[in-house]
Amino acid sequence: MVDSLKKPEFQEIRPGVKTPAKDTILTPRFYTTDFDEMAAMDISINEDELMAILEEFRADYNRHHFVRDESFDQSWDSMSGETRRLFVEFLERSCTAEFSGFLLYKELGRRLKGKSPVLAECFNLMSRDEARHAGFLNKAMSDFNLQLDLGFLTKSKKYTFFKPKFIFYATYLSEKIGYWRYITIYRHLESHPENEIYPIFRFFENWCQDENRHGDFFSALMKAQPEILNDWKAKLWCRFFLLSVFATMYLNDLQRSGFYASLGLNARDYDIHVIEKTNETAGRVFPVILNVDHPDFFKGLDVAAAANAKMAAVAESNQPKVIQQLRKLPHVAAIGWQMVKLYFMKPIDMTTAHGQVR
Repeated sequence: MVDSLKKPEFQEIRPGVKTPAKDTILTPRFYTTDFDEMAAMDISINEDELMAILEEFRADYNRHHFVRDESFDQSWDSMSGETRRLFVEFLERSCTAEFSGFLLYKELGRRLKGKSPVLAECFNLMSRDEARHAGFLNKAMSDFNLQLDLGFLTKSKKYTFFKPKFIFYATYLSEKIGYWRYITIYRHLESHPENEIYPIFRFFENWCQDENRHGDFFSALMKAQPEILNDWKAKLWCRFFLLSVFATMYLNDLQRSGFYASLGLNARDYDIHVIEKTNETAGRVFPVILNVDHPDFFKGLDVAAAANAKMAAVAESNQPKVIQQLRKLPHVAAIGWQMVKLYFMKPIDMTTAHGQVR
């Protein structure tokens, strides 16, 4: 029987299987790339570091970690309607993002086999990790009488093509920001166990180490391709991807601040901490990072988040789609203008700070 607390927002493609969230600019994407270009890459100048990371992947430190224990064996009907809706949405977004990584890494492992064996094995082992993550999240959704049909998702999602260097920038940041998101929530709930609404958060400490290792792999891979980091175009693209990842998280999280409040977290403070830490981490490999300490940086994101909230309110109205689109235009323009201003804010040059990107 379908849970009586379940909101109408949870549309189903069949009983117990949630209709995937509609694609927007802020939803997790599925990626594809130029596999031949990837296979032709020469990694010899940093192969030692890549081999060391491969050995860590082979060790499979978390092979026994993703096992549900007795803490899951209870009813979650007591979770309030709004908290329940936001938490299921969190599980879905997280599962979709992890599954996106699985599909990309699995295909890269398959396409590079016999051409670049070190990279092929790294991608296959990372796809193993992402499959575990996605499966664990999808099983958690079943506690709320819903799951994602991952096979349907594979066929129905639109795939975004990125050249390999853009895949590296995006996935490196995705993995590193995932690490900081997970470890920050874990440490908060470790100090405030009374705010733990569901036991999945207890797994985040080991889980985030997978994210960290994956990020280290992409860092090593970029160092093996110096042109990806050391020319003037790299500086422009690093700024673009840093801002894109930070803004996407910020707008999404502030729109769902109720979820973080249910964990005892202030969504804005949480995001500022995660952005600062991810930006600092990126400075170890990127030639430039964003000046997130500038007083106008988070002010600009706040303006964009307010405009995004207004757009969401318009989307929930009963007006015709054409009218909704017209009403959204000024808010889209406001977000776009803030992104332009933040992009052209003077960045921090890490090549002068560290002497040289290595």
